[in-house]
Amino acid sequence: MPTFLSLLVGAFVCYIAIIGLMYVGQRSLMYVPPRTPPPSPAEAGVPEFDIVSYKTEDGLNLAGWHHPAKPGHPTILYFQGNAGHTADRAYKAPKWVNEGFGVFFAGYRGYSGNPGKPSETGLALDADAAVVFLAKKNAPPNHLILYGESLGTGVSSDLAYRLAQEQTPVAGLILESPFTSMANAAQSHYPWLPARYLVKDRFETLDKISKIKAPLLVLHGDADRIVPFSHGKTVFTAALEPKQAEWVEGGGHSDLYDFGAAGVVGEFLDSLK
Repeated sequence: MPTFLSLLVGAFVCYIAIIGLMYVGQRSLMYVPPRTPPPSPAEAGVPEFDIVSYKTEDGLNLAGWHHPAKPGHPTILYFQGNAGHTADRAYKAPKWVNEGFGVFFAGYRGYSGNPGKPSETGLALDADAAVVFLAKKNAPPNHLILYGESLGTGVSSDLAYRLAQEQTPVAGLILESPFTSMANAAQSHYPWLPARYLVKDRFETLDKISKIKAPLLVLHGDADRIVPFSHGKTVFTAALEPKQAEWVEGGGHSDLYDFGAAGVVGEFLDSLK
C-alpha cells in the first residue's frame, strides 16, 4: 500500500501539473471567440451600421461596425466582453443611434472573423486603431465616449488612461461589470491556485482609474458570478469625480439591461451630449 508520504508527493505533483496547464492554457480560458462568424448588421437588427475595415499598427486588418454621429454629437466606442461577437451587443445600439450618437463596435483580433490572436498588448493595439479610424471620421478623442463591457472594461480603461496621459482625454467612460484587475478576477475564480501570480494579461484597471480625467459611469450587478460585485465598487471608489454608479439589485454579469440599465446609460449619455 502506498505510504502517506507517497500520496502527498503524488498530490503535490498533480497540483504542480494543474498549475502548469493553467499557465500554458490561460488565454484559451480568458478569450472565448465564437467559432462561427457573426451575422450581418441587418440580420442583427441594426441595418444602419456599416462593416468597416481598419488596420492596426502591427498590420492586422480588423472589421468593426460603424454608424456615424450626427453633427455635434459624440461617438460611443464600444469594447465587448470576452465571449460572443458584435451582433450579441447590437440590441443596445438603436436608442443611441436615434439620439444622434455615433456608434463604433470595435473589432478584436481573433474575434468575429478577424485575424490574429488576442492578448492584452494586442487588444491595446486594436483599440488604438479604432481611435485612429474614428479620428479620420471627425470623431477625435474628446468626442469619444468609451464603453467597456466585462473584458472590454480593461481595454477601455487602459485606452482612456493612455489618452489622458497624452493630454487628449475622452469625453466619457462607461464600465459595465468591471474588474479591478484580471489577476484579481482570476484569483476569485481559482482560490485554490496562485492564480494572481500566473496571469499574463493583467488589465490593471484599479491602478489606472484614478488617473482618468473623464466623466465616469459604473454599472454592476450585485448577483454577478463572473466578476465579484466588490470589484465594481472598488473601481468606482478609486475613480475621480465626476462619477456615478448604478448598483443593480439582482443583476448578474451580462443581464443588466434586463434590469433597466439602458435608462441609466441613456441619461448619462445625454449629460455628455
